Amino acid sequence: MDLAIKYLPRYTVRDYQKWEGNWELIEGIPYALVSPSFIHQRVVAKIIRYLEEALEKGCPNCVVAIDTDYIVSEDTVLRPDVFITCEEVEDKLLKPPNVIFEVISPSTREKDEKLKKEIYEREGVPYLVLVYPDLKKAKIYKLTEKGYKKVLDAVKDKFTFELKRYKVELDFSKIWV
Repeated sequence: MDLAIKYLPRYTVRDYQKWEGNWELIEGIPYALVSPSFIHQRVVAKIIRYLEEALEKGCPNCVVAIDTDYIVSEDTVLRPDVFITCEEVEDKLLKPPNVIFEVISPSTREKDEKLKKEIYEREGVPYLVLVYPDLKKAKIYKLTEKGYKKVLDAVKDKFTFELKRYKVELDFSKIWV
């Protein structure tokens, strides 16, 4: 196994930009993205809807978006399901967003819960929300000096994200389909 890892090809953002289809690139290794399920898409749509409404009221300088390349480094490009950023974005995220939502499916569970979580933590993303549509639950993590700390298992809860000078509340009871 070590020999295969030793000779595993490594790719860069330049390579990634030439590929067709939907991919993530994590430390030089490509990961194909699968088509999201209907429930995954519905949950993403509801998160976007309610965050958009909340941002209009309380955070005019921040935006919510989906499925945008987040270029972390020369060999890592991630695609969060949903994110909030208070920075200007032209085409791709070049700075860590304020909040990332990853909707967990059986095929992405390990990558989202472990690998991507560690990268988001290392890059300084203030909040990470792992969303489990099948359980109708979201795990909310806040970045501390010691790394991510789970602050809430949200089911029917409201949670307020602190975004620089603004606060945005999301009522998780509204997102479950």
